[in-house]
Amino acid sequence: MGGQGQFSKDVDRETYFVNPVFEPILADPTVLKDPVSGDFFAYGTQDDWGDGAGSRLVPVLRSRDLANWKLVGTAFESLPDWKKSGGIWAPEAVYMDGKYFLYYAYSVWDDPNPGIGVASSDRPDGPFEDHGKIFDSKSIGVPNSIDPFVWMEDGQKYLFWGSFDNGPHQGTYGVPLHKDGLQITDSHEKFKIAAGDLEAVVIHKRNGYYYFIGSRGHCCNGSRSTYHMVVGRADDMKGPYLDKEGRDLKERGNGTLLLEGNEKFVGVGHGSRIITDDADRDWILYHGIDVAQGKVSSGASRRMLFLDKVEWVDDWPIIKGDTPGVKSQNRPYFK
Repeated sequence: MGGQGQFSKDVDRETYFVNPVFEPILADPTVLKDPVSGDFFAYGTQDDWGDGAGSRLVPVLRSRDLANWKLVGTAFESLPDWKKSGGIWAPEAVYMDGKYFLYYAYSVWDDPNPGIGVASSDRPDGPFEDHGKIFDSKSIGVPNSIDPFVWMEDGQKYLFWGSFDNGPHQGTYGVPLHKDGLQITDSHEKFKIAAGDLEAVVIHKRNGYYYFIGSRGHCCNGSRSTYHMVVGRADDMKGPYLDKEGRDLKERGNGTLLLEGNEKFVGVGHGSRIITDDADRDWILYHGIDVAQGKVSSGASRRMLFLDKVEWVDDWPIIKGDTPGVKSQNRPYFK
């Protein structure tokens, strides 16, 4: 079901929106603007919504305006076969070379060797054909290799990834991708940009600066989730990414707060790319949890889809109040 039930009768959905913008679950969202239809497609982690439909293999949503979403299907018809067990987590959708690509993590909780794979489709709503594993933690030498993010610059594609770990090679890394987007060029070319207390990397470029947005804390403990987002800034895509205090994100505990929970919503994090509307306003989608209803009947955390405006002060991103919007807001504008 969509998030329409969250609107009071006096709120015009053509002009305003209220968080959450989709429920019950769209965790670890990635958002793609389809160059063919002009619509937005959002993809989320595999989850059982507790509605009797079982585990959805990457749910796919569609929207014209980022605020009103409808479920249109799932990206996969079956699990990839390159791993014995696990789920499809934290998809990353990009349009490249006339095709739709979906990068994904394949993992279970406390997985000693998770990995990242890629699939493609001629349609944004799938189904996606799996192309197999790009790498796993053992082959790339980075523990907990999940949460992919793709960046393209000057004709070169890069894959960023990483998650929580305390090991000597922990952290968020980047590595060049082959021009086909299906494999990396050389694992020895990887570079580290953040410590192992951050995950869910997003890179954004604005006014000559590169921004790292990452998530910290516990994502999936229902109403007790502590997930939140922090930011760092760099002059170069490869870093160093520094917070407002000049501290390097490659050291644990650093980062300037971008978003945290409030009395109503907690566990806010794993943001999408920043999207600019036709009124030149920036927006980010992310997941969050209502403290009054932290889980669904399947036991999964009820990580709903949220939308908030990103503003800029002294070339730093801010979200009003550093917390999710709880009142009606002007929705994004698209012609």
